[in-house]
Amino acid sequence: MTGLRWGILGPGGIAHAFTRDLRTAGLDVTAVGSRRAEAASTFAAEYGIDRAHGSYEELVSDSDVDIVYIATPHPLHAEQAILALEHGKHVLVEKPFTLNAGEAATVQRVAAERGLLAMEAMWTRYLPHMVRIRELLASGALGEVRTLFADHTQRISSDPAHRLNSLELGGGALLDLGIYPISFAWDVLGAPVAIAAAARLGETGADTEVATIMTHASGALSTSISASRSAGPNTAHVVGTEARIDIDAVWYNATSFRLVAPDGTVLESYESQVEGRGMQYQALAAERFVAAGATDSDILPLDESVAIMATLDEIRALIGVRYPGEE
Repeated sequence: MTGLRWGILGPGGIAHAFTRDLRTAGLDVTAVGSRRAEAASTFAAEYGIDRAHGSYEELVSDSDVDIVYIATPHPLHAEQAILALEHGKHVLVEKPFTLNAGEAATVQRVAAERGLLAMEAMWTRYLPHMVRIRELLASGALGEVRTLFADHTQRISSDPAHRLNSLELGGGALLDLGIYPISFAWDVLGAPVAIAAAARLGETGADTEVATIMTHASGALSTSISASRSAGPNTAHVVGTEARIDIDAVWYNATSFRLVAPDGTVLESYESQVEGRGMQYQALAAERFVAAGATDSDILPLDESVAIMATLDEIRALIGVRYPGEE
């Protein structure tokens, strides 16, 4: 076992995937908390977790928990991250980090005041194939990067009551799915200097399809499509003057890619060798940061998570999506 003892806040679908990968990596999952004691007990029994709490307050008060993974719907992230931080716990918060940039900045401030790690669970950034892609970009293997395009498109549900279609639950394709290509564009090209967006809204007013075009400081362009009612190829491409990177489906999972010359010659092929889904890599990184006394990620710094939320806010303003309680 490694040093940190993990608590799982919210035993929903993503928490199952994350906890399975923590177990795969041999990490110490100590406790789970839910608003319903029965749900916490069922989850604990499935994964051999010793402590099941019937409230979030009990979980964050547990002295045998060092770090809390927050896996609830987006509108609850800020409140629950702050609750955990105020109880002295580090936090790994599911993406998107919060509902908007204002909430993200508040979480960042509280984490800084407490001297604790707060980190967005954008697990794709920590996967081995993404580490290698960043190495290739840093080496100049692509020459001048000119364009990036990626989609995250799934056929999920048209049920108005489904979380993804509920504005009260932070629904919409952008925050749930589009966060992946938007964060990827930030990772490769940096902050956008101009954003254009168009969307199709569903019956509830939540976005079901969103297209973006972003211009970055270098002049490079990135495009993305996110959709919740139709499944596309889910591939990504980074194109430079000397080579391009073609990332296979599903590009934001552990997968393969090729570095391809302009004449079509394959210069490098990469095949991921990952046990489980690969969500353990972000957890392992969090453990390294805490062990080193760091309170931020060097792969996705909290400043960047806050700024990405501001990008998502701008896109939502362009497409006319506002959540209850937002001004």
